[in-house]
Amino acid sequence: MVEVQVSKVQTWRQLAQQLRIDSIRSTTAAGSGHPSSSMSAADLMAVLMSNYLRYDFDNPHNPNNDHLVFSKGHACPLLYSMYKAAGAIKDEELLSLRKFGSRLEGHPVPIVLPWVDVATGSLGQGLPMGVGMALDGKYLDKLPFRVWVLLGDSETAEGSVWEALASGSHYKLNNLIAIIDMNRLGQRGETALGWNSTAYAERARAFGCHAIEIDGHDFEAIDKAYAEALKVEDRPTVIIAKTEKGHGVDFIANKDGWHGKALSKEQAAQALEQLGGEKNIVIKVQKPEDLKPASVSVKGTFEMPVYTKDTATREAYGDALKSLGGARADVVVLDAEVSNSTYSDKFKEAYGNRFFEMYIAEQQMVGAAIGLSTRDKVPFASTFAAFFSRAFDFIRMGAISRANIRLGGSHAGVSIGQDGPSQMALEDLAMMRAVHDSTVLYPSDAVCTVHLVKQMADRKGISYMRTTREKTPILYDAKEKFEIGGSKVLRRSGQDRATLIAAGITLHESIKAYDQLQKSGINVRVIDLYSVKPIDTKTLMEAAKETPVLIVVEDHWREGGLGDAVLDAFANGSGPLPRVIKLAVKSMPGSGTPDELIDAAGISARHIVETVKGLSS
Repeated sequence: MVEVQVSKVQTWRQLAQQLRIDSIRSTTAAGSGHPSSSMSAADLMAVLMSNYLRYDFDNPHNPNNDHLVFSKGHACPLLYSMYKAAGAIKDEELLSLRKFGSRLEGHPVPIVLPWVDVATGSLGQGLPMGVGMALDGKYLDKLPFRVWVLLGDSETAEGSVWEALASGSHYKLNNLIAIIDMNRLGQRGETALGWNSTAYAERARAFGCHAIEIDGHDFEAIDKAYAEALKVEDRPTVIIAKTEKGHGVDFIANKDGWHGKALSKEQAAQALEQLGGEKNIVIKVQKPEDLKPASVSVKGTFEMPVYTKDTATREAYGDALKSLGGARADVVVLDAEVSNSTYSDKFKEAYGNRFFEMYIAEQQMVGAAIGLSTRDKVPFASTFAAFFSRAFDFIRMGAISRANIRLGGSHAGVSIGQDGPSQMALEDLAMMRAVHDSTVLYPSDAVCTVHLVKQMADRKGISYMRTTREKTPILYDAKEKFEIGGSKVLRRSGQDRATLIAAGITLHESIKAYDQLQKSGINVRVIDLYSVKPIDTKTLMEAAKETPVLIVVEDHWREGGLGDAVLDAFANGSGPLPRVIKLAVKSMPGSGTPDELIDAAGISARHIVETVKGLSS
């Protein structure tokens, strides 16, 4: 073993004890939290911050900074104690942990804490997000920063951890270092593998990673492991550190029943005595080199595609991505092995160095997109709309992270045809509308699609576009203007008997119904509600005042989709509730042609005409 100076080991030991002490003090002051989970990793973090972490706490947005992600977000008392030891926060703030209005929340959250990249706490997400950061460092900005991810041993039961290791290995992310805090005890007892570090190491190696097994309380072993990890050139490193939950305090060390339990004042005083009493060590964390990110040459202009025939909105989505790639160097595209169906392969063919294939790993894809967004990239992640349901927790956590990511979901609704219900997104609008501060778009033709994709690039938060598999007619001139939050009234008169509200495939069914009703001398209004959230309340209220009924037609389940979005627009009490009829998918579809399935679902032009004619019967 490489010899380490005694003074350095003493410094690490004193710092680690301070981190434990402050984790106890802050959680006891809060009356809740996870001190024992923080204490197990204190030695690992003491060596990291004093010898290996390269970070400018005065400039958290320095592009050269390392990234430290606490995937085991419940151990944030340790993270906050590190901030105090680095001089970034004061002791008074440390003791505000979990208090209302404090920046130090029960799990780390970015924005309020500028040194936090991503929100964690839903386990198994930190490493996939770390992959996105590492991809940027190795392939885009080409900067030598490292991404350090601290994981709990319990969370390795999450499949997303192994998706991340597979992806990291595939892309040879030697700048990604995972540290598993193998403290044996989970929330309710021993973990599946306990202290079997060999099993963890074999699994990591099977996924193509370099694995190192150490005693997580041996400072020289920790130091040697970090040094070894920095020398690896072609794969991520996984350090499996055998630790003891509650280490350093005899009445909680390696004892079950202490997970998520703060010590009482009396217990804390006893623990602090065992740990040597309060300390106020301040570590000067080394700053990174001052290097410039790699530059990318682009045309700088967005080229509007020209459409002269029926085109699927999913293909227009791909056209728009390609145009964005030529206009902006910060646009990055990810896909889940369906790029020839989402048409993101058009971007790949033109700008392959900014395209990342995530294969059939939707959680990893969204996680990587969130990670890339922390590096000021503009990520678009695409797959079949139905499969975003697998990654919904990542999307939810992305909103907590205040991440700026764009999601493209193709193959929505029964209109996809013969593939059947396993491929039909019928819940996606409800799912995406429920995400905090999200944007949900559903264009009905290629021109609208391109305009909206271009605007998504500058949209803050989580934005989602639902696209259609089938080719549909072009409705708009290329010079038409589209606003997020707007809509288009395509047909209207002074004698409209009803208003048809639709988007995507059902808008075209509504236009067919309009033509058929015109032959019967019946006028109806038709609204293209391409912006589902935010919604065009003004136009909807105008329609409600001028027509006796609103008929919403959607290729989606009745719950949570377009119809409920329309109803919500009237739920603020600003006017009388209109009569709203929802034509939506009500029974489980099977296989068939798109026309057969649309008709069987009761959302075809025939059913719309029957509904309108039935209003006066």
